[in-house]
Amino acid sequence: MSKYLDLSIKEINNLLKNKTIKPLDLVEEAFERIENNIDLNCFITLDKENAIRKAQELENKKVDNLLFGIPIAIKDNIMTESLRTTCASKMLENFIPTYDATVIKKIKAKNMIIIGKTNMDEFAMGSTSQTSYFKSPHNPWNRNMIAGGSSGGSASCVSARLVPFALGSDTGGSIRQPASYCGIVGMKPTYGRISRYGLVAFASSLDQIGPMTTNVYDNALLLNILVGSDEHDLTSSEKEEEDFTRFIGEDIKGMKIAVPNYFLSDIIDKETKENVEQTIEILKNNGAIVEYVDIKYLDNAVTLYQIIAMGEASSNLARFDGIRYGYSYEKPENLEDLYRKSRAIGFGKEVKRRIMVGSYLLSGENATVYYNKALSIRDDMRKSFKETFKNYDLIIGPTTTTTAYKLGEGLDDPRQTFMDDVLVIPVNMAGLPGLNVPIGFSKNNLPIGLHIIGNSFEEAQIYKLAAFIENELNLNLNPTGGRE
Repeated sequence: MSKYLDLSIKEINNLLKNKTIKPLDLVEEAFERIENNIDLNCFITLDKENAIRKAQELENKKVDNLLFGIPIAIKDNIMTESLRTTCASKMLENFIPTYDATVIKKIKAKNMIIIGKTNMDEFAMGSTSQTSYFKSPHNPWNRNMIAGGSSGGSASCVSARLVPFALGSDTGGSIRQPASYCGIVGMKPTYGRISRYGLVAFASSLDQIGPMTTNVYDNALLLNILVGSDEHDLTSSEKEEEDFTRFIGEDIKGMKIAVPNYFLSDIIDKETKENVEQTIEILKNNGAIVEYVDIKYLDNAVTLYQIIAMGEASSNLARFDGIRYGYSYEKPENLEDLYRKSRAIGFGKEVKRRIMVGSYLLSGENATVYYNKALSIRDDMRKSFKETFKNYDLIIGPTTTTTAYKLGEGLDDPRQTFMDDVLVIPVNMAGLPGLNVPIGFSKNNLPIGLHIIGNSFEEAQIYKLAAFIENELNLNLNPTGGRE
């Protein structure tokens, strides 16, 4: 089997320009790798016929950008015209969209080749991808372990080098957490950086699409083409496009970095904390100023998330009623029976739980007591972050409390489960950008990630620090041979 997909994007691009290889070679290699790793269960739907056709069409076209002809995988909650989009749910098991999401149009404009749709938690509700109607994706470093969630399939297929790029979505850590577990780079951009048009909504004020890649440069490169305002999404930012790779390779001397004390509590696994502390020492030794700080309201983040996300989910998922599209119960006794049984059968347990809780939170006076109050406190949390960024360029901490754990199991310590959410959810609450970069391994050879948080629209600064760390550590992040 060829090894083109193990090369850097620049190396692949040169081979394509020189006609040493064709886009079809990359596509065929991707599908061969997928077939050889079918047990990872990364994909829900593959699009082999159209991918090959697209690759053949590109053979005689000019290679005009670094992403030309490169295979990419798409999380299965992002609309792809004529390609099944299920959200990993029975409710949408046979749903074929009639249009492309804005991000898909941008990808196609650069002549990237979509390989298929990746596995995930049902409607992105979960942190392990085990709520998927199509069974769980597995972690390439140890196939008995979770890949994380909800973008677990995207993280797994990139980590296993099945494709160089994937798109995920992040509502409360769903890009960064699986990226940490699978040893890849995952970016949740500033809210509004990327259009959400065509992303099946979970919690509209929190959701954001983002890139998942094997390294920092590729991540920044993919973000370059995804950003921009969109008339179809009024929450998308009108900020001018920029080159997110522009600071990569620069010195970090003088950068001011904050570490929230709350992020390094005794709940964090010993190996994870040691790797974070070792990385902090590297930063200090290279001229960065690292200080420990307190940020208000971090301990409220999970409660706020549960209220806001579940409330918005109950509203967004009301459209799946068994009539307009999606699963419809075949023999209802009446209209009420159609609604009830279509939703009872079409949705999984976790989705139904969140809808029920969200409906309660938004009913009557509860909307004022819970949801509106949560929005107010969320604004206070955002202001607290903004105060911190007046004195610091970036904030760092562990992405997760521990490494990936076994499929079918959860964390034994409820405090640890709570803390896992605290580490990533505040970024969504405040609408800030956050990225996972791998910084080491546990004794069991499972990846450990560092979480880098930036001020709004400061993704380029995040990439600068992440690329420096990546270069200094020079880890072998290919899980080949990691199977147990």
